[in-house]
Amino acid sequence: MQLHISPSLRHVTVLPGKGVREFIKVKIGSRRVSYRMLFYSLLFCTFLVRFVFVLSAVDSIDGDHSKCSTIGCLGKRIGPRILGRRIESNVPEVIYQILDKPASKDEVKGKADIPQTLEEFMAEMKESRSDAKTFALRLREMIVLLEQRTRTAKIQEYLYRHVASSSIPKQLHCLALKLANEHSNNAAARLQLPSAELVPALVDNSYFHFVLASDNVLAASVVATSLVKNALRPEKFVLHIITDRKTYSPMQAWFSLHPLEPAIIEVKALHQFDWLSKGKVPVLEAMEKDQRVRSQFRGGSSAIVANNTEKPQVIAAKLQALSPKYNSLMNHIRIHLPELFPSLNKVVFLDDDVVIQTDLSPLWDIDMNGKVNGAVETCRGEDSFVMSKRFKSYLNFSHPLIAKNFDPNECAWAYGMNIFDLEAWRKSNITLTYYHWLEENLKSDLSLWQLGTLPPGLISFHGHVHVIDPFWHMLGLGYQDNTTLADAETAGVIHFNGRAKPWLDIAFPQLRPLWAKYIDFSDKFIKGCHIRAS
Repeated sequence: MQLHISPSLRHVTVLPGKGVREFIKVKIGSRRVSYRMLFYSLLFCTFLVRFVFVLSAVDSIDGDHSKCSTIGCLGKRIGPRILGRRIESNVPEVIYQILDKPASKDEVKGKADIPQTLEEFMAEMKESRSDAKTFALRLREMIVLLEQRTRTAKIQEYLYRHVASSSIPKQLHCLALKLANEHSNNAAARLQLPSAELVPALVDNSYFHFVLASDNVLAASVVATSLVKNALRPEKFVLHIITDRKTYSPMQAWFSLHPLEPAIIEVKALHQFDWLSKGKVPVLEAMEKDQRVRSQFRGGSSAIVANNTEKPQVIAAKLQALSPKYNSLMNHIRIHLPELFPSLNKVVFLDDDVVIQTDLSPLWDIDMNGKVNGAVETCRGEDSFVMSKRFKSYLNFSHPLIAKNFDPNECAWAYGMNIFDLEAWRKSNITLTYYHWLEENLKSDLSLWQLGTLPPGLISFHGHVHVIDPFWHMLGLGYQDNTTLADAETAGVIHFNGRAKPWLDIAFPQLRPLWAKYIDFSDKFIKGCHIRAS
């Protein structure tokens, strides 16, 4: 075989060795090189040289004493990234090994020389010139000690808040006593509420009916005053105040001596409802069982605080479960609204720790689409701390009974300001469902949920909730102070849910004025009990 290449390099001819001339012509492209291609080639080379120079300079600055050439260092830096591998850490492995060991509560017991601050730790390390192992050991001891102290401080804070929120302030106790005395000595404090000519309005569905269940006279007065003062048509507002037997006299005395005309106020004790006085009442039986189980399995606040294995947040939740309000009839009574008000078609239920800042009559114009409970969702909103509650925040999804029936990521909703369509409620099995799940929780030693009436409410109203605009109910003013005064003033109803109630000394001072402005501090009962604005 012979190979002939033309002088112009444009043709290559292949001749077989047997004499038969066969050839294959291969065309070769022009050997001209454009100036543009040359320019881009030079530009690329310049960039590559500068890139290698920068990496080499960084290598020198880093103080890497391992010997490597410029190309070697380049490969060391680029190679792992190209191959998808991570660059090895410069932190000695011994530090990871020491810090990864599980912490023990006795690990720092009896050691008095542990650094208390980062400043002390750094001074000790500079002075001793310790190796990596000693460095990690001393760092670990300091962190474990500070973690233990932080945990203890948090638990103490939760315990003090629990005691403060569960106790009755002496000012409120004084107010109840003074009003009870006034009720017994002053006929004007024993007026029928409402007066006889206004009684028909109590069952008239052309009025706007609100229900408030409370054993706190001062709190009830703020809710009532804020409701009426912000109403555009107060003469059409009827407020039904439900209280217990011991608070009935002080409550009647207050609203007899402080009328909110032209609104209609009814004050009624639970024992005055015919429905509650006939036979066995499920809510009372459930409360008695709940109280027995709690005392048996919770062991009181001292036993909860003494637990060294649980997180502070879990301990806080258990302390909150011991709050008297969670075993108060006032907190459970809302589940019996259809029986308590058999003639009414729709009511708005208010908690006694809310303040109304707008006219609430437009709530009656909301189309509930056949649902029973109009409520604000608590899983989405600007405040990620308050508005991040889902079913898993309240129910124990490690229990198979809960996991089988509910979705942990389903959005929760709030009690405090709710529209209840009583007509639709009477056609449902909501109340029976409520007591069924209360019984299941008692059978499981309170392992389905631990606190409050909201968890069984989430279950019993499941599928019966109509979501309303968040404007109507702003939450969280009683357990976190991230809400600004300006933000709170834009809401229709603000809710001091949480331990820091506005009538307690632990209330957030920047938010308390929103509540206090509805109290007349010149009133003789308020002044006599030393109730002040701040």
